Amino acid sequence: MKFNAVFIISALLTATSQAMAFSMTGFVGADCTGSTTNTFTGSSAECVTAGSGSIKSFSFSGVPNQIQFFVSGGQHDNCSNGPQLTLGGGSGCATAPAGFNWESVFVS
Repeated sequence: MKFNAVFIISALLTATSQAMAFSMTGFVGADCTGSTTNTFTGSSAECVTAGSGSIKSFSFSGVPNQIQFFVSGGQHDNCSNGPQLTLGGGSGCATAPAGFNWESVFVS
């Protein structure tokens, strides 16, 4: 019985840690097309900064609750001053507005 309890707890911890992980891939083109620029992985409640890369769109998966996208250009850098796009959890693709690129993304 003790073995079963340890096995069940281990399985639950593994499933929980996998469910909280997300991944994103940056693309130079809209609608997640063109060459890829960066790949990011992490856990929820994290701000991911694209740095100096030019990321027009992001594909994402494993987002637990929501994902917020911030455009480049100073005041929105590093997940600040409000996102330009917020999507629910799960998977998808997000393209920056015309004339902008994504600079940072907050996952929760």
